[in-house]
Amino acid sequence: MALLAQATAQEMQQFWAQWNEKPGVETLRGPETGLVMIRGRIGGGGAPFNLGEATVTRATVRLDNGAVGHAYALGRQGEKVRLAAVFDALWQETAQRQAVENMVLAPIAQRLNDSLEGKRAETAATKVDFFTMVRGDD
Repeated sequence: MALLAQATAQEMQQFWAQWNEKPGVETLRGPETGLVMIRGRIGGGGAPFNLGEATVTRATVRLDNGAVGHAYALGRQGEKVRLAAVFDALWQETAQRQAVENMVLAPIAQRLNDSLEGKRAETAATKVDFFTMVRGDD
């Protein structure tokens, strides 16, 4: 679900367009957009406090075979979340699991990894090494 939530709407539409055997999909809920309260902790262990609100969209679908998929994602992209729920339901089918992992999840994971590596390279380029020189004065 973390990978599907981080996918772009364009990626999800592309994956669905390339999917060979599209099942019948019944929308059970949503896509619905609402707000959730973000909570934080100082230092990771302090008392929790309300940080603010974030927009979240959720959807639940049922496939022809009865598999139910759920999805949540930050933002207001309803179709992206609905397709994420469809892929969640497809992943639950043993026969479809490997196809979902190879055709949907792997490309998302690769894009996220490439992005992370790019950020690491940019950060490494700004690294400053501090060292101490010993002066000859005693």
